Amino acid sequence: MQNSPLARPGIGIALVLVSSVLWGTTGTAATFAPEVSPIAIGAVALGFGGLLQAVVAGRGLVRSAPLLVRQWKLVACGGLAVFAYPLAFYSSMHTAGVTIGTVVSLGSAPVFAALFEWAADRRVPTRRWLAAAGLGLGGMTVLSLFGGHAAAGGTGQTALGVWLGLLAGVSYACYAWAAHRLIGPGVDSRVAMGAIFGCGGLALIPVLIATGAPFLASWRTLGVGAYMALVPMFLGYLAFGFALRHIDATTATVLTLSEPVIAAGFAALIVGERLTGGGVVGVVLIGISLALFALPNRQGRPAAPE
Repeated sequence: MQNSPLARPGIGIALVLVSSVLWGTTGTAATFAPEVSPIAIGAVALGFGGLLQAVVAGRGLVRSAPLLVRQWKLVACGGLAVFAYPLAFYSSMHTAGVTIGTVVSLGSAPVFAALFEWAADRRVPTRRWLAAAGLGLGGMTVLSLFGGHAAAGGTGQTALGVWLGLLAGVSYACYAWAAHRLIGPGVDSRVAMGAIFGCGGLALIPVLIATGAPFLASWRTLGVGAYMALVPMFLGYLAFGFALRHIDATTATVLTLSEPVIAAGFAALIVGERLTGGGVVGVVLIGISLALFALPNRQGRPAAPE
């Protein structure tokens, strides 16, 4: 239930920006535990983080259980995407660097999200959507071919990192699409996200058990794991959910496009990442693509197939 939607837009905007800052710290935080694999990082971030989302939505999940059972295919699809997303996302940042991994993962997500909607709703893309998608794909191609970091950029496997980022973008778009389809009479947004993230988090726990032993090697690595699960994944999504009580989803989506910029800033200031000229060109192209996606169409919504 929303309380006075749009009544306090300033609070909503502030909460989305807080969420973006928290999410933007994940790649840099992971660099403080280099002995922990990106698979383990992803598993702890959304394993425990996803289960906490389910706990918060607990009563709503119980009340909506019959509806969720009837929509089990959407829940399973979203849960599988939540399972895949962190494994691909953190592996992308590990191989190509925080900046490229984040920009490709988040920059490709609007393209894939619109493709999901196009395939499901049979809507023809607008010219602006095609232009935005073309710029985004062009930027990712430039990053893949010429985007190696000048300093401290992951393992230097930029092309592999871009492909992993694309996989993360597909996964992100898939669970967002599934959640959107799931939300309806009797299933509010918190319950839908709790069900999808809870399933994905549960599936990630065996991965964490198999790969997460390095988290116990020191207080530092344990602290990184706790931070990833509790701060960006749990508190970040909690703040984002509260923000939607005060601003519409379109405004919130546009504001979250600040996350790649924030992540790149943390990577440059703390990790010391520096992009080559080709990397800068690729990031700029993706940034223009995101701006085109964010611009509202005639109905006041972000650009999408119509």
